[in-house]
Amino acid sequence: MPQTAAAPVAPAVPPESPLAMPVQDLRRWSDADAHPVPGRRAPWGARAFVFGGGALLTAYGAVQMYEVVSVAGSTTWLQWLLLALFALNFSWIALAFTSGLLGFLALLRRRRPEVPQGPLTTRTAVVMPVYNEATARTFAAVEAIRDSIEATGEGDAFDYWILSDSTQADAWIAEERAYLALRARLGDGARLYYRHRQKNHHRKAGNIADFVTRWGGHYDHMLVLDADSLMSGDCVVTLARAMEADPDSGIIQSLPLIINRNTLFARVQQFAARIYGPVIATGLALWSGRDGNYWGHNAIIRTKAFADHCGLPDLSGKPPFGGHVLSHDFVEAALIRRAGWSVYMLPELQGSYEESPPSLIDVAIRDRRWAQGNLQHSRIIGTAGLKLASRQHFATGIAGYLASPLWAAQLVVGIALALQTAYIRPEYFSTEFRLYPVWPRFDPVRALQLFGITMAILLAPKLFGLILGLLDREVRRASGGGVRLVLSALIETLLSALIAPIAMLVQSGSVIQILLRRDAGWNPQRRDDGSIPLSDIVRRHRWHMILGLVAGVSAFAIATSLFLWMSPTILGLVLAIPISWASGQLFLGLALKRAGLLMTPEEREPPAIATAAKAIEERNAALGYDDADGLRALHADPDLQAGHLVFLPPAERRSRGAPQADHVMAQAKVVEAETIDEAAAWLNAKEKMVLLHDRALLDRLARLGG
Repeated sequence: MPQTAAAPVAPAVPPESPLAMPVQDLRRWSDADAHPVPGRRAPWGARAFVFGGGALLTAYGAVQMYEVVSVAGSTTWLQWLLLALFALNFSWIALAFTSGLLGFLALLRRRRPEVPQGPLTTRTAVVMPVYNEATARTFAAVEAIRDSIEATGEGDAFDYWILSDSTQADAWIAEERAYLALRARLGDGARLYYRHRQKNHHRKAGNIADFVTRWGGHYDHMLVLDADSLMSGDCVVTLARAMEADPDSGIIQSLPLIINRNTLFARVQQFAARIYGPVIATGLALWSGRDGNYWGHNAIIRTKAFADHCGLPDLSGKPPFGGHVLSHDFVEAALIRRAGWSVYMLPELQGSYEESPPSLIDVAIRDRRWAQGNLQHSRIIGTAGLKLASRQHFATGIAGYLASPLWAAQLVVGIALALQTAYIRPEYFSTEFRLYPVWPRFDPVRALQLFGITMAILLAPKLFGLILGLLDREVRRASGGGVRLVLSALIETLLSALIAPIAMLVQSGSVIQILLRRDAGWNPQRRDDGSIPLSDIVRRHRWHMILGLVAGVSAFAIATSLFLWMSPTILGLVLAIPISWASGQLFLGLALKRAGLLMTPEEREPPAIATAAKAIEERNAALGYDDADGLRALHADPDLQAGHLVFLPPAERRSRGAPQADHVMAQAKVVEAETIDEAAAWLNAKEKMVLLHDRALLDRLARLGG
């Protein structure tokens, strides 16, 4: 055991300043409970343009499809089904087109928004929830953000919180080591706090709610980050000033750009988000107006309004449709807007960044959770008192995941119709009197024209972003020049087209699992660059490849034209395994980078905040926070032991006569162990967490030999 006494350790949190956070009633609402706001006109012109234009385009597409499938003068039920599926799928891309067109037209004007000025008079908590994350990275981000805010001269208006929900002993101890080291480095007055929850009840939403109900009274606003977030000091201060200048604002969302990505798949996402993302986000911001949405991070929130109106209830029943609200951010935005507070986005605000999953499989894992959260919103979309735009946000999220099985169904019905046309003889003597036999036929000329129109509408938002990039001298030069920018857009479009059918089947499988009541759980996201073992890739994609082969052979046997029509989908599925493997490869992404392709301005000239965070992360990594065994690190460092004990919340009382199995086993193993190596080897993951919460067992652990 350590031979030196531990230095006194200050608490990791300030005194509590609670805010009540009542659970909201989704069935009843009275406008008398709303925040009074002056009358503001909703952007009805923008909404009419987007939704009216989308409806007109959908009607036109449906008429054209009707002409394609009813060239014989009559329509069968299978053709009606194909028409209905086409209309639903076409409406989705039509809305994306009109919204993107609105954003494109607005960005062509290139008006710089007025930025509020003047010293801050309110206090803001910068909060980063973490869940079994890489400590070197998360603490580097917090330190870099703090340093950047301090450089603005407004540092006194901000405090910094790491809100841990980690359930792994090594991650928890690594966080405490990093926190103690950072606090010592920053000195007194750092305004840096750390809290670890014993039970991660309601996950991230519960993590934020715990902070609000215990310490929210200290702060006018909170800036919510994600574990991979980075925000420059100017961006953070601008958000705080915008909220001060607008007393009716409840949530102000920034547009995070993806940075620091190097695998092939992540670089494709990074390029697409940078070149096309502003078009889509600007259109969304314009038609949403003050009825906007919240993406769960890189946004500033009025703390008291959030506490008063965003307490989330548990939904009746079991997951995936019951239980706690999984995609809480959409719901919080809808509830705070219901109460009269404005929710809007500043898509033009620079300095907000995030990262993305490194491979197709990593995205699929995250997407499974998002699918469950969005489909769960079908239980919430009817909440009393919601604004129409809030219901539209829910509907858009739900439709985004239903689109994949609808697309798959459209392909299946199309194949069935082609099969019927090729092999089923017309019925000359039906029960109804007809002069001529009736059988399904297609108008190939109209079909080709409709295919071209569909592709044009689908790809138009990408074209809008590319045009804006070519017109912007700085973006064009930073992307390697006009030729490389166009070539990068072609590469992104090709790869996205190959990935689309794989994503269709993955999302369709997720929807089916959810409808079968299978819960996704909540796994920490893999954020580092790196490949996935080939065996895992084959296991996940073998049925996609087999389905592609079967579909290709079947389509070719039915008709060459059908095979050609389906060739993009067939090719993506047949190549699912190599595409997924390539998506996570670092060398492919770096090869394109060396060739100056898929480059973004932030990659050519990294933001100062990203450069600072990277340097701090390398320093933290050298200290080995994430590499050490938590129990051994705790045993070897008396200051860490003292800090851990000070940071522990009061012990929960256990019922007498009802011992917990994990606690009993942890106690028995620690008592029997003679060395820290034995204890570390004998204790399982749950027993380690029990030990780290028990002061008596920690004292016993400290007495073990080295």
